[in-house]
Parts: sequence; C-alpha cells; structure tokens
Amino acid sequence: MLEKKKNAIVIGGGPAGMMAAYMIAKNGVPVVLLEKNTRLGKKMLIAGKGRCNVTNDSDMAAFLANMPGNGKFLYSAYRNFPAAAVIRWFEDCGVPLKTERGDRVFPVSDCSADIVTGLERQLRKAGAKVEFLGEAEEIVMGTESVKGVQVKGVFRPADAVLVATGGRSYPLTGSTGDGYRFAAAAGHSVTPLFPSLVPLTVAEADVKQLEGLSLHNVAVTLKDGGGVLDHRFGELVFTADGLSGPVILSASRAASLHFTKNPETPLTLFLDLKPALDEKQLNDRLLRDFESFSKRSYIHILEELLPRKMIPVFVQRSGIEPIKAGHQLTKEDRKTILRLLKAFPFTVTRCRQLSEAIVTGGGVSVKEIDPKTMMSKKKEGLFFAGEVLDIDGYTGGFHIQAALSCGYQAGMAMSSYCLKGN
Repeated sequence: MLEKKKNAIVIGGGPAGMMAAYMIAKNGVPVVLLEKNTRLGKKMLIAGKGRCNVTNDSDMAAFLANMPGNGKFLYSAYRNFPAAAVIRWFEDCGVPLKTERGDRVFPVSDCSADIVTGLERQLRKAGAKVEFLGEAEEIVMGTESVKGVQVKGVFRPADAVLVATGGRSYPLTGSTGDGYRFAAAAGHSVTPLFPSLVPLTVAEADVKQLEGLSLHNVAVTLKDGGGVLDHRFGELVFTADGLSGPVILSASRAASLHFTKNPETPLTLFLDLKPALDEKQLNDRLLRDFESFSKRSYIHILEELLPRKMIPVFVQRSGIEPIKAGHQLTKEDRKTILRLLKAFPFTVTRCRQLSEAIVTGGGVSVKEIDPKTMMSKKKEGLFFAGEVLDIDGYTGGFHIQAALSCGYQAGMAMSSYCLKGN
C-alpha cells in the first residue's frame, strides 16, 4: 500500500502566505491556503494608497537598515529572495513594475489588485488550493510536532502548517491577531505589540487649520528630554489632529516605542521647512526678500517662502504683526522667522491606535524561529512568516518585501520538510 503523500496548510492569504503556497505547490507538495476573507490580499489592496508599494529596489544593506525591528533575522530570507528577484518574479508572471523616488517599486498600472491577482494566478497555476471563508480556529499539536488545523469544527490533518496571519493593524482586512494566539498555544513567546507606521496626534489646536496640506521636502526631528529620537527627510501631510505622510509614519516607530514606556510624557517634533538651506543661507535669503519687498507686508512676503495655507498659522506663531512692512522688520523679527522656518514645533501627545497603524510592531519572538527555514524551534512542522513575527521597519516597500522573502523561505523549507521521507 502506497504511503499517503505529505501535505501542508497555509493560514493567511497575504503576501507571505500566497508566496509560500506558490512555492510549496510548485515543488509538488499538496497545499491548501486558508483565507478567512472572501478574497486574497485584502490588506495589500489598500497598501500604498491602493497602488501597492511591492518592494524597494535596493540592496541587502539598505533593506536591513530600513528594518530596525529585528531586521537581521531576515538576512537569510532576503538573500534567497531579494528585491531584484521579487521584481523579476512579478515581471515574469505578467505584472510590469516601475521604480519611483526612493527606489520604491509599484505596478505600472498603479493598481494594487494587479499584484494580488498576479500572486493568486501563479499559486493556482502551480496547483495550490485556496479555501475562502476558511477561518482556522486552532492548530492541533502533538507532543513534538504539528498535526493539523481545526477549521469550523472539522480537523484538517497536515504535516506542515504555516502561520501567515499578519498582525493586528487594520482589523477589517482580517488582521485580528489570530496568529499570536496560535503561537502562544504552541508555547511561543509573543513580544508586546505596538503601532508602527502610524499617524501622530499633536497638542496644538492650529494644526486643524493645516488639515490636508502636504509638504514634499521637509526634515523632521523627533526629540524627547534626552535628545533626538528620530531624524529624517521626506513628505508630510497634516491631519485634523496631527501629522501623517511617509516621513511621519517612519518616525512614528520611535514615538510609539517611547509612548509604550512613557505614555504620559509628550515628545517635541520640529519641522525644518527649508532643509536645503543652512541657517546662514536662509538668513541671507530673508535679508534679500525684506529688501526686495520692502513695501510689502510681512504676511505677503511669506508667500515667497511658504504654502499659502500655512501662512496664517506661521504668522500667529511668530507673534509679528502681519501688516508690518518688509523695511520695518527688525533683526529680532528675522531671528524669529528664521527659527520657525528651521524648527517649526509641535507637541506630540500620542500615536494613533494600533488598529490605524499600517504595521504591527512586536509579535512572535524571532528567537524561537529558525531564520533559515522559518520553522518553530518548539514544534516541528510549525512555521511562521510575515507580519505575525516580531519584525518591523520603515515605509518604502520594505514590509511587503520582508513578507515575500519570509514566504519564499518558508515555502521552500516546508516543501523540503514534506518531501523528506516521501
């Protein structure tokens, strides 16, 4: 009598789960992908404002530098499936990509559905089965190894199980933290969760006047009482009660870690509105403007320096009479304007909640996962990949790249595990 062929189950149809299912099926192992939603990649569909920043066309050093949350754990996975390989994979399966500012890679169509469709098409073509509304309730364990998955009260045997359920951010997409429960039941440690890549709330009421304004080239410095927590350059967007945009989302990781330990202690955030000019250059610019527009009022001189929507707030913060003529502006006035242009302050009172974060920080401890296989060090045949792990970083395509690399690595290892002894 022929021995039954070993099989695998993947829980979660995000980038890690889809890539893993593809690799498992491609290598000839029967695999079922369980997705609790009615379609795959639901969170990916809203990534990058619906455009899906699928990777970042950079090297290993840049990737690891942009994954400060246990990025070193991803060394092997990224080496085996780096950004160049991801780009080639999507191009080969009929999804043309383009590279934009900051080496961010998007589909040429600017439509995230093309990325999801490409992944689904390839995994089905390879022979993977997809079960929608297939919500896993429990992973069934033996003494030393995984036995299968309980799905809607029915036991589904499996020799290898991958947990790729994502984090706890954007719960409406299905990321409700199931993977942490599965991990804990298997004896794994789950590090404290925190919102990563999330908007910031500020104390200043005048931020409401700036709502919707985008600043494309600003430098942001985040400080606590002890010094600089984060400093970066990029695009910022004002919200009704705070700040968002790529540069803020990346800086928010440091803010979130601060508030986890010191929830009642605010931070100070400074905007350098003219980062291309040092203080001397900017001072010289102000002198020239005051001379050139000597009869123009202060509020109208600022039109040469700032977006129109920001001018009333800037004038109020400066305390300078708005109708004061250029030739009447004093040395002290100039110092005040210079200071605000180079360090426009906001008091950060908190990060927005975890459900609003793009990424969940914290998760299944990577110390208990083999980085070369993504298999649990506690239960044989149990694998983890993607955001459910305690890995996180900055914006720019690095998170989806990490998930795809993890999924690739897990899929290869699960294939080998299931084929061994067949």
